[in-house]
Amino acid sequence: MSGITGIKSRIFRIRLFRWEYWSFHTVYIPIYPIWLLLCLRARSLFFFAASNPGIKNGGFLGESKKQIYELIPAALQPKTIFFEKGTDPRMVLDLLQAAQLSFPLIGKPDVGGRGRGIKKLDDREALLHYARLATVDFHVQEFISYEKEIGVFYYRFPDRQRGEISGIVQKEFLQVTGNGKQSVRELLMLNPRGLLQLPDLEQYHPELLGRVVPADEVFTVLPYGNHARGAKFLDGSDKLTAGLRFRMDSICKQIPDFYFGRLDIRYRSLELLEAGKDFSIIEVNGAGSEPTHMYDPRHSLFFAWKEIVRHWIILFSISRANHRRGYPYLSFSGGLRMFREDRQQSKQLKRMKKLQ
Repeated sequence: MSGITGIKSRIFRIRLFRWEYWSFHTVYIPIYPIWLLLCLRARSLFFFAASNPGIKNGGFLGESKKQIYELIPAALQPKTIFFEKGTDPRMVLDLLQAAQLSFPLIGKPDVGGRGRGIKKLDDREALLHYARLATVDFHVQEFISYEKEIGVFYYRFPDRQRGEISGIVQKEFLQVTGNGKQSVRELLMLNPRGLLQLPDLEQYHPELLGRVVPADEVFTVLPYGNHARGAKFLDGSDKLTAGLRFRMDSICKQIPDFYFGRLDIRYRSLELLEAGKDFSIIEVNGAGSEPTHMYDPRHSLFFAWKEIVRHWIILFSISRANHRRGYPYLSFSGGLRMFREDRQQSKQLKRMKKLQ
């Protein structure tokens, strides 16, 4: 019991003194007045819906991955099949086999966020289990084996030919380096980031924790590029080159009416990504995107506030420009419906936590 109490105490202190682990509203409350000022200037609480006219709600909340995948050229993304909640798991398996998708695969909710409900499916049994317990519509997607993941924040004003990159985040998956003696559990306890994931791993993946990793072997505990699931975010904005800017601009222009958001990309090397080779877009996030490079542990909360506000102003300017071109803001009733649907979706996703 004392050991459990000690772990909880350490987790509390980590969350208290590292702002990157604070709740969303705790971080954002001090700067909400700036958001309200932008709403007043736009004369709309939901101006952001005009930022990306091709995506529901501009990609702020409630956007469907299925809809977004349909906008992205097939060659730029993993092969993905959509399934409605309640689809017979045997039918899911049959359709995946017909599409020649082989394990491992990735299961993910159609409407999600913060890595909720995303699961690597290593075999037939894991797939059937996922399909059987899914509480929302979902996708099963080809697993991209490139070991690196990057998030690129892109924006383009509608009256300009060239877009810009406002931030790059490089993601390090939750990993441990073995010494041939200690278990994964013991190694995670040495790392604050790993310690925060330990309660969920104890509950949902206890089989991983007793494993002893050979000396000098790097073991990926969670292969997800989500901050909430243990990934470390590093500010890679200094890696921006003219070649990378050109490549991202050419990619984003292939997504109809996309002007503001973040692309999450698996890739082999930055050089190959610049050349348009060996990469895959695994997510496109719209108006609700955070400048996630701010979560680099080296950055202060003041840096985060500056980056958030900077991106809000860009979002406001793009939305207002698109509004002048005839694209509507979201109505007040539509905005309330968006938040109501998001609350309902969140409740369903919480029920999928056991699938993670």
